[in-house]
Amino acid sequence: MDRLTKAQRVLSRRIKGSERWKKQRLFVAKLHEKVANQRKNSLHHKSKELATVFDAVAVEDLNMKGMSRALKFGKSVADNDWVMFTTYLTYKLEEQGKKLIKVDKWFPSTQTCSCCGNKKEMPMSVRTYECSCGSIMERDHNAAINIKNEAIRLLALE
Repeated sequence: MDRLTKAQRVLSRRIKGSERWKKQRLFVAKLHEKVANQRKNSLHHKSKELATVFDAVAVEDLNMKGMSRALKFGKSVADNDWVMFTTYLTYKLEEQGKKLIKVDKWFPSTQTCSCCGNKKEMPMSVRTYECSCGSIMERDHNAAINIKNEAIRLLALE
């Protein structure tokens, strides 16, 4: 990324339309293409790893565009390219006769206790889930357990 940043700064200092500007613009475009290819390669490798190791994979069906706007994560959410990852994962699992289970985005995975099922409101700033039953765990770990349990329930209904 440092090379890309530096190349973009150099491009911004060039006179638009000049030969040096055209040459620098092509260089920046190649660096952008390289970053995109690295990202795709990473997504392919991770999706293949999950598809070969597990018979079923559960994911939360998230609205990433809405999250990037509402939660002020901005570009960091968009850079992860969740939609492309789930697309890769879907076709790789289907090739092997395995299942991708999508848990509804409205399922309260972070607000439900994975031990007792108690629900409580949790703002994004709170990173630890503390329940009245005595269960204390990291917010994302609690959500992952709830998504797994919901996926098992959905799989049993099929």
